[in-house]
Amino acid sequence: MEPLALKLYRFSWKLGLCLWCAFSAFGQQSLDGPQVPPNFRLDLDTAGRLRPQLWAQSMAPAGRYAPGRLAFDRLIQQLPQPSATKFAWELRIVDDKEFNAYSSPDGTVYVESGLAQLAGQSAGLWAALLSHEIAHIVRRDWARRYLYQKSLERGSAAVIVLGDPGLPSASWSDSQKASENLARFCRQLEVEADREGLMLMARAGYHPDFVPALHHLLHAQTTGAAPDALYAMHPCWEERDRELNAAYVAAGIEFEHRWTEWFASPGGNPPIVVFAEAPTLKKTASKGKAGSHEWEVQVSMHCENLVGAVEVVLHAGSASGNVAGSGSAWPETLGDQRDTGREMRQLTGCTSPRTIITFTLPDGSDPRQAAARWSDLYILDAWGAILARADLPKMPR
Repeated sequence: MEPLALKLYRFSWKLGLCLWCAFSAFGQQSLDGPQVPPNFRLDLDTAGRLRPQLWAQSMAPAGRYAPGRLAFDRLIQQLPQPSATKFAWELRIVDDKEFNAYSSPDGTVYVESGLAQLAGQSAGLWAALLSHEIAHIVRRDWARRYLYQKSLERGSAAVIVLGDPGLPSASWSDSQKASENLARFCRQLEVEADREGLMLMARAGYHPDFVPALHHLLHAQTTGAAPDALYAMHPCWEERDRELNAAYVAAGIEFEHRWTEWFASPGGNPPIVVFAEAPTLKKTASKGKAGSHEWEVQVSMHCENLVGAVEVVLHAGSASGNVAGSGSAWPETLGDQRDTGREMRQLTGCTSPRTIITFTLPDGSDPRQAAARWSDLYILDAWGAILARADLPKMPR
């Protein structure tokens, strides 16, 4: 079971959860909700009490995690000075093989080892995940969430006291609405942290395209449907891509202004990023047999920073393995299945603003069963590393 102390700081890259453009300055509160009073210290005092326990469960970013340490220091140097709140900036690694990062109000960022290994030696991926957590700290989002939740509890209590005791459904409705409001507020906190983190990393010399690249790598870790969006505390990756379009443009302009030679920036050249829409599945007339039908899978995608080609892979069966790292190849549990009838592959230069790839599923005795076998779609770079993943839709009835 996860220690309670670690649960308190889950402003992070939660996997598989879903909702969410102008920039605001660090500390500016553009969301509806309580302001953090100047003398409010509950978040900082709590962090101080829990710091020994959290540090005992983590370690310094030495050895293979050194790129994270360098990116963290460079990001901190770009923060506006002086700050009204003094933070004890530290980066720690939690050796639990999980894919998450979270921050403590005192200025400590904790990265779980699965996510740290996913970032690997890429300074840009490290900057993408760390800038988000640093933004949470500077904005004091732990305090903001606490104060907002307390305001919901006070409002809900007043309605329940004044309501008719014989109508329990009214109390349930108020509680349900409060849960929806809290989830919506937390999703807003996440997208605001993404926006401010984008600008922070651009100023520090890391191209903003590393953010969607990280989002897509994390999305490739999961399969299956996301929880109900009404109660999800984090926006899903597809929603983040859509809502952050303007933020990517603004951060890109800032980056290019400061770093005219991209390859010489601390993060180096930007990564390949593939923005893929949800695949569609449709029935078409068979070319070989009169009166019979086939199934087609189509995926529309847009590529950034691509030189060469990407490979689109339609996979039969759900992927149960994880990506081993940012430079990793196909998940080990899938292996090389080119000749087993469990994969279909296509190469594309993805040079159009909207590139559409179509797979015609193999004909079988039962076309519906043949189509149902195919469940995941992956997009790989020239070295076989995963760039994006998408679930195929359920078969239409």
